[in-house]
Amino acid sequence: MSEAEARPLPAVDYLKIPADGDPYLEGSKCSACGAIFLGSRKICSRCAARDQMETIRLADTGTLYTYAIVHRSFPGVDVPFVSAVVDLDGGGTVKGNLMDIEPDPDRITFGMPVKVVYRDALGRKDKDGNSYLSYFFVPRE
Repeated sequence: MSEAEARPLPAVDYLKIPADGDPYLEGSKCSACGAIFLGSRKICSRCAARDQMETIRLADTGTLYTYAIVHRSFPGVDVPFVSAVVDLDGGGTVKGNLMDIEPDPDRITFGMPVKVVYRDALGRKDKDGNSYLSYFFVPRE
């Protein structure tokens, strides 16, 4: 297997894995009103401007906006886990799992600083056996 074949696949379209750099989340910024969104867009959801969206690299840091501790999920998904919504520094809001913290409300605080990390997508593979890379949040100091 060549080195290119061994590279993981992005779990979502807006996760970019450059050949010569670190993974990152991609977003869109409206040049008319400055709104920032996760992923690619042609129309701004804030001001409805058309064809005013530019592609940007989103920040890898942010703050926890809200979360839920999930105790029941699909078969094969370990529970409990923390599903979180994070406001990224510089703009954009992202949903993902908060890792490396006990799923206990006494340990998780609204507004806590977090960073985006990129890890194997919990062992998931496609039909050809290729691994996926996903993003997660972890507490930061």
